[in-house]
Amino acid sequence: MPRKSRRILGRHIVADPEICHGKPTFLGTRIMVTQVLKQVAKGKPWDAIMAEWRGAVTKDAIAEAVEIAQRIFEDHAVEYGQESLHA
Repeated sequence: MPRKSRRILGRHIVADPEICHGKPTFLGTRIMVTQVLKQVAKGKPWDAIMAEWRGAVTKDAIAEAVEIAQRIFEDHAVEYGQESLHA
């Protein structure tokens, strides 16, 4: 079976099977993108998010994560409609 390889998802985001089981992380960290997106969704200020991660996640990286999430939502939201909630 071929080994999965690292995928660059943006300037700041990577999915590497050797890091966090291949979940998307911020480049050069083990900080999962989902962790930061949850903070954004809860309304945490971006400056506070950057401080919490000690500068390992920049405003540009947060913006990229939000933009990618928005594009994925636009492309796949209908797949997660009411029908899938009751399956």
